[in-house]
Amino acid sequence: MRRATEQGREFGWAAKKRDSLIFLLSLVAPIWIFPYSVRAPEEKEAPPSLNSILDSLERTEEQNAALSRPHNATREYKVFQGDDPKPISDVMTQINFTPPDIKTFKITDAQGSPRGKKIVSAILEQEVASAKDGHRGDINRSNYDFVFLREQDFGVVPEYVLHIVPKRKEKGLLLGDIWVDAKTYRIRQIIGVPLKTPSFWVKDLHITVQFADVNGMWIPVSVDAIATIRFLGIYSLSGLDVAPPIAASAAPGP
Repeated sequence: MRRATEQGREFGWAAKKRDSLIFLLSLVAPIWIFPYSVRAPEEKEAPPSLNSILDSLERTEEQNAALSRPHNATREYKVFQGDDPKPISDVMTQINFTPPDIKTFKITDAQGSPRGKKIVSAILEQEVASAKDGHRGDINRSNYDFVFLREQDFGVVPEYVLHIVPKRKEKGLLLGDIWVDAKTYRIRQIIGVPLKTPSFWVKDLHITVQFADVNGMWIPVSVDAIATIRFLGIYSLSGLDVAPPIAASAAPGP
C-alpha cells in the first residue's frame, strides 16, 4: 500500500515536472522560431536628424529648380458646395510657367455656377503669388521653421512628415505639413493654409498639393482645396492635370 502511494507520488511529481517543462517550452519556443520578429523593432534605424533632412531637402529643391523648363499644363477643376457630391462648376484652365518665377493662368472654359470660376481664380492667384515671390516662397530654412512630426508611408514610399511655420506673414507662404520622400528628399505633398488669403471674399482656404515627376521636372500635378466664402458657406475644389505639361518656348499672358 505504501509502495503504491510512493509510486503515485512519483508519477504525480513527474507529471508536474512534465507540465512545467511544456509550459516553459511554450514560452521559449517562439523566441527560437521567430528570432527576427522579436529583434526587428530593435534593429529599425532611427530617422536622420532634422538638420540632416533639411540639408538634403534644400539641395534637392535647388536641383529641381535647375531642371525646370518653360511649360504649360491643362488643369480641370471641379467645384462642390457643402456636402453635395455633384459639382456646381466644371472649370478648365491653362497654366503657364516660365522659370524661375513667372506663372500665369487663363480660364478656357467654365460650366455651371459662376461662383466656381471665382474660387478657381482665387486658388490660381495663390499659385501665381507663390511663384512671383521667387526664393521668398521656397520651402527652406530662410522662409520657414520646421518641426519633425513622424515617419509615414505615402502609398508605398517612406516619407518624413515635417511641420512648417512661415517666418513672415506674406502671400505665398503656407502654415501646414509637408511629406518628404525619405530616399530622394523631394516634397511629394503639401497640406496647409495661406497666412494671407488671396482674396477678401475667401475667408479661409485649406490647400493640398501633390507633386510628381513629369518629363524630368518635379511639379504640382493636383491641387485640392476647401474654401470658406464670405456670406456663401463652404466650398471644396478638386483640380487635376488632364494631360502631361508640354514644353513651351515662352509662356503667354493670361
